[in-house]
Amino acid sequence: MKEQWLEWAIELQSLAQAGLTYGKDIFDRERYERIREISAEIMAYKTDIPVQKVKDLFCNETGYQTPKLDTRAAIFQNGKILLVKENSGKWSLPGGWVDVNVSVKENTIKEVKEEAGLDVTADKVIAIQDRSKHNFPVYAYGVCKIFVLCTIIGGAFKKNIETTGFAYFSENELPELATEKNNEEQVKMCFEAYRTKNWSTLFD
Repeated sequence: MKEQWLEWAIELQSLAQAGLTYGKDIFDRERYERIREISAEIMAYKTDIPVQKVKDLFCNETGYQTPKLDTRAAIFQNGKILLVKENSGKWSLPGGWVDVNVSVKENTIKEVKEEAGLDVTADKVIAIQDRSKHNFPVYAYGVCKIFVLCTIIGGAFKKNIETTGFAYFSENELPELATEKNNEEQVKMCFEAYRTKNWSTLFD
């Protein structure tokens, strides 16, 4: 659950962004800019992140504020799930932000190719989750995480800037996960979807 100060900061940012999008009066726009700055200052004060970095992450969008989309691919072989090794040494399901010029399906396939070198088909949506209900740390913007069951059709790992390799893991022998991207509960949900013939998509 989000702390109250974070709820306030997010709401202030959202109101300011809407005001800057639709407001025409120059004096009102100045006020909205100041509200946006205050929301960033609150975030910086409570998290010790430099205020400029908060502004870059939190206050750089225009238009009505909507959640970002993140896809995560669940790929199985011999009852084990594929995880990629991050540069941090932790492990995650292949995935990332959905680019503006691709669909969720296309992004899922693209991210697997980039991070694991594999060609896959994206077959079924396992779940659509509100990240703030499942992963920490809580971000200052909304994220919808989309978990997709995939099937390998070819490819091989290639050196890249995001991952150092991949491996398959059983449900009871998971490595240290990059929990800001996917936690044990989410990986085990993917196992359950893989085992369930008529899986129904979960959503928050």
